Amino acid sequence: MTHLSIVIPVYKAEECLHELYRRLTAALETITPDFECILVEDCGGDGSWEIIGQLAAQDPRIRGIQFSRNFGQHYGITAGLDHCKGEWIVVMDCDLQDQPEEIPRLYAKAQEGYDVVLAQRTNRKDGMNKQLSSRLFYYLFNYLTEMDYDPSVGNFRIMSAKVVNNCCQMRECLRFLPGIVNWMGFPAAKIEVEHASRFAGESSYTFRELLKLGTDTIIAYSDKPLRMSIHFGFGIAITSLLVGIGLLIYAAFFNIPIMGWSSLIISLYFLGGIIIGNLGIIGIYLGKTFDETKRRPLYIINHTTFANE
Repeated sequence: MTHLSIVIPVYKAEECLHELYRRLTAALETITPDFECILVEDCGGDGSWEIIGQLAAQDPRIRGIQFSRNFGQHYGITAGLDHCKGEWIVVMDCDLQDQPEEIPRLYAKAQEGYDVVLAQRTNRKDGMNKQLSSRLFYYLFNYLTEMDYDPSVGNFRIMSAKVVNNCCQMRECLRFLPGIVNWMGFPAAKIEVEHASRFAGESSYTFRELLKLGTDTIIAYSDKPLRMSIHFGFGIAITSLLVGIGLLIYAAFFNIPIMGWSSLIISLYFLGGIIIGNLGIIGIYLGKTFDETKRRPLYIINHTTFANE
């Protein structure tokens, strides 16, 4: 086995890769020369794959994987974990907001007896909109999944081979590394790390993509929306029953005619909307279940730099 593996999903990062390689190798050499770096290129459409090929040609410790199409960040992480050979595995982003110089600190903390060490980001350099959307997502995620996940922790972490081997056995279509690792429950610790600004370019996540990722992640780890819809439906039914009984009492004992054609129509539209919304929630879960039953591969590899191994 290699002593240390670094897994990095790459998307539209041609301006970062040379600097990432320089800083990464310098930081890892302080730990061990026996390391590998797996760069998973997610078909960003720029020159990232060509640069990965150049780096792999000059340094055999650099291993590249290119997907056949864009699958997404967490599928890139999955591919890297499937192909790594390290006793310890670091997962980080390619934009240098996760600083390679923090890896020795993560590694040192792991040697104290932890299977997982998480990088807790201080003074995040993301824009205000991204920070607010991230906090909102993790608030909803914790509420709906009943987990206690720290929003200051991202993908940047070090894990033992035991953790990664168990992680790779989980082949569900909806991938979210922090949720998977948190669910397994291995001994974990956190250290504070300095969060840097992006070295180049802008985040590739649009609001729509973040919303889709958040929705898929919550669906993958919680059935609470279904249970909430049941409670809400029964609540409306009981309220309607009590209101109906009250109107009958008014009409029977106080000789007050029951009026309100408009309120009746509004009530029908309201209840119709609730019913359709609940059916939509059920439909989303059924659709994701249908995707899981297909048992398609999580990703498809187009090229690698180590095909002859």
